[in-house]
Amino acid sequence: MKRLHVHVSVDNLADSIRFYSALFASEPTVTKPDYAKWMLEDPRVNFALSMRGSKPGLDHLGVQVESEEELGEMQARLASAELPVEAQIGTNCCYAKSDKYWTVDPQGIAWESYHTLDAAPTYGESRDEPSASACCAPTPTTITFLNRGK
Repeated sequence: MKRLHVHVSVDNLADSIRFYSALFASEPTVTKPDYAKWMLEDPRVNFALSMRGSKPGLDHLGVQVESEEELGEMQARLASAELPVEAQIGTNCCYAKSDKYWTVDPQGIAWESYHTLDAAPTYGESRDEPSASACCAPTPTTITFLNRGK
């Protein structure tokens, strides 16, 4: 079963945790000095906050899958729609090791499809540092067409 992922960049983590804990009637399942995450069942969403975005607001959206097969299905959907895609296999991001595919919608909103493999002790690499395994969403200019080799 797939789960919607929403990642919001914030200026003040403590204030945001207090607000979203009240909104969701639940404390975060993961809390770090710069990050918090709720794995909610109602609504079924992976909702994350961090103080690592370039500006406060929506950082990216995503679809979290539960298996390698579902991740392959999501990659095929992106390829069939001829969307630009960047693969990140075995990447360390948001205190988790994951396999993922990134794309950008026509409005420039970053979307990730990913399968979490394990927890990780560090947040991951910054999107501001050039790296093939960058943690957060790549910029639209760095994403290539997976199915067309552009």
